[in-house]
Parts: sequence; C-alpha cells; structure tokens
Amino acid sequence: MLPVVALLGRPNVGKSTLFNQLTGTRDALVADTPGLTRDRHYGIGRSGDRPFIVIDTGGMGEAEAPVESLMEQQSLRALEEADVAIFVVDGRQGLTPADEELARAFRRQNKPVVVAVNKAEGQARDAAVAEFHALAMGQPRAISASLGRGIVPLMEEVLSHVPSREGEDDWHEDGIRVAVIGRPNVGKSTLINRWLGEERMVAADEPGTTRDAVRVPFRRDGRDYVLVDTAGVRRRARVEEYIEKLSVVKTLQAIEDAHVVVALVDGSEGVTDQDASLMGLALEAGRAVVVAINKWDGLSPDRRERTRTEMDLKLPFMTFAPHHHISAKHGTGVGELLASVDTVWEAANRDMPTSELTRALEDAVSRHAPPVARGHRIKLRYAHQGGKNPPVIVVHGNQTERTPKAYRRYLENYFRQTFSLQGTPIRIEFKSSDNPFKDKKNKLTDRQIQKRKRLKRHVKK
Repeated sequence: MLPVVALLGRPNVGKSTLFNQLTGTRDALVADTPGLTRDRHYGIGRSGDRPFIVIDTGGMGEAEAPVESLMEQQSLRALEEADVAIFVVDGRQGLTPADEELARAFRRQNKPVVVAVNKAEGQARDAAVAEFHALAMGQPRAISASLGRGIVPLMEEVLSHVPSREGEDDWHEDGIRVAVIGRPNVGKSTLINRWLGEERMVAADEPGTTRDAVRVPFRRDGRDYVLVDTAGVRRRARVEEYIEKLSVVKTLQAIEDAHVVVALVDGSEGVTDQDASLMGLALEAGRAVVVAINKWDGLSPDRRERTRTEMDLKLPFMTFAPHHHISAKHGTGVGELLASVDTVWEAANRDMPTSELTRALEDAVSRHAPPVARGHRIKLRYAHQGGKNPPVIVVHGNQTERTPKAYRRYLENYFRQTFSLQGTPIRIEFKSSDNPFKDKKNKLTDRQIQKRKRLKRHVKK
C-alpha cells in the first residue's frame, strides 16, 4: 500500500501549486485567489523510486462562511487518512496566529507533520524559516512550489516518517472514468457522495461550490470506477469571473478524458438550453451518456409531466441514452443509475466482428436500399469496425460520399438496434473504392475501328 501524504495549511499558501509539482500534472486548479480548492483532490507523486499518494485540501483556519467550515472538515478527514502531513505556510507573510492555531490542532492528531515554508525564493534559507521554529514541529523546510525548489529534500524527510511497505508499486486510476456534469447546484457533488456513502465532496445549497474537477477512485461489486465531480457550467454570457472560466475549462477537459458522462438535470427547473448544450458537447467528444433528472421525488405530477415534455422537445438527439429519475439527496434510483453506467460503457467498447457487421449492412440495404445519385445507385458492399468508445463503423462501397444524411441516420439506428449499442454515439465512416480503369485509355480493337469508320460515312459534314 502506498504512503499517503496530506497537504494542509491556510488558504492561498500554495498547496495546490505544490500538489501539481509533486504529481507532475496540472490537475489542481491554481490561481491567486484564497479558498480556490474546496474538495480533497488525490494524485500520485514519486520521490526517487518511491511512489506515494498526495492529497490536496482546502484552506483551514479562516472559516467564516458555511462552505469554508465544510472545507475544514474535508481537510481534517484528509489528515485522518494520511500517514504524514505537510503543513504549508507562507514565507512572505510570516508566522500568523492562524498558523499557530493550526499547529496546535495538528499536534492533537498525533500524526507526523513536516512544516514547509513556501514562497521562500529570494530569501536566505535560515531567515525564511527562522520564525516558524516557534511552531515546535521540527525543522521547517524552505521551498518554492512555483519554481520547484527544495521539493526533493522536503519529500525525503516526509517519507522518512513512513517505513517502506511490502507491495509498494505504481498506483493507477484503473476503472471506468465517470464524469458528472450539469449546471450549477443541480446536485453533482451530492450524487457522488451518495455513491460513495460518505461526505467526500463539499456539497452546499450554494451555486458554484465545486470549482475544480475532482477525481475519486471507487469500487462497487468488484468493479473499479473513477468518479469525477465537475464544476457547474452556466451560459457563456454569465461567466465573468476568472476562476469560473478556469472551472469551465476543467469541466470540458473532464468530459474529454471520461469514458462515461452522467448528465444531471434539475427536475425542479426543467430542461434548459444549457443542459442541451452540455450533452451536445459530450456527444461531440464521443462519450457514452446517461441522463439523470435529479430532485424527482419533490416534484408535483404537473411538473413531472412538463419535464418529460421538455425532454422530448429539447433533447431529441438523446433518445438513445438511458434516462433515470433520481433523488441524489435521498438515494432514490442512484443504484440503477450506476448500473446504466456499466451498460453504456460495455456498449461503447463492444467488439463487432466484420462478418456480423457486413451481414447487418446487407440486411439494412435489403430492407431499405440507398438512393440513386447522379443516375447511379449507391452501392454499399461491406463494413468493419474502426474503433471503440465511441464505436466506429467503416462502410465500403461505391459513391459512398453521396450518401444522404437521412440514410446515414437510418444505418446508425439499424446498427444500434442490431448490436444493442445503448447510450453511446456511433460514428459511421464511408469509403469509396477507386475505379481501377479511371486513368487508363480504352484501346479499340481492329473490328471496333472499322465499325467507327463505317459510321463516320453516314455523318453529315
């Protein structure tokens, strides 16, 4: 089992920057704004030949709003999970009363803690760490997370508190990557907490609580998942803050990296144009999609009927995806939702032998032949699989580039029905065979030459 290292400290001291340095990624959202990180964020780092799990956390010690109190609870849970913690402090601001209060709280947890004095570039090492000896938590380490200085000796000391264990090896995020997307305050974090059975994500009745795309490994019934909680996406005209723009980018990246997308809709507000746009982005990325209408248990019969009508009118392109009516808060329908995730994942990765695809193509053509193009009927000869997630079907024939959109949709629906490709978009590529005689001149025989001469005698000059 890998060692677990938690990054703790006040807001805006550089924990997320250090997280990105340790993991060699840009997974954690970084900006010069206090309180940007709110949920626990996990990643894999390596010191020499030794891997470890690192947990980024929200700021502590300055809780005023309810959301900030929830952030502190998440940070304390990270400390409970960790084998050792890095207490990140700001070398430019110096020692603060909040740092001293946090140090007292950490000592009560009886866990090894190493003090990292961040933003120490441009200062003498001894001067940068001098006042932090007052925390009485051992020798402080001067680092610069943004420049990557002092990280190696820091991690050597941190991991010295955790003896090597048998079976330590590289850790990978194996499993189905499931991104939960939707507008702000539709219940994405609540849904993931319900799946996990714990308050893993900061969930509050406040739009924009989640700001980053947070990955959480999860196992159920012997199958591994990586659940990705994303920030709510509003219409572009309403996105003004720099942080929110970064959050939208992270959400779009999460859609691109996911295997399956769960599109969450607020049943009390109905289906909006933004919901349709988000689902369209998931389809353009080729992701399998499951649609979930949340807060269904609190809707009146009239509101439910109105929401169903809106689904038909605004989401006609999502008829192939499973639809679920759930309550993330109370757990109604949440188990069936995860079962649909398995179904669409298997459909998106289905093997379709060439013989069966060609047979299905022949059946489709016999039922409804392609139209005539420029006086010649389009001929579709055989098909084979060209990719997975999403399934790609390559159809070979003559004049295939002239196949109309309506007939392409007919083939898509026929393949979907034949191979049970529920919940996943299908991409059909057409390839036309070249005419082997197109560049060759037709040479006439002697008999054809004599016939042409006889015919020319009857042509008026």
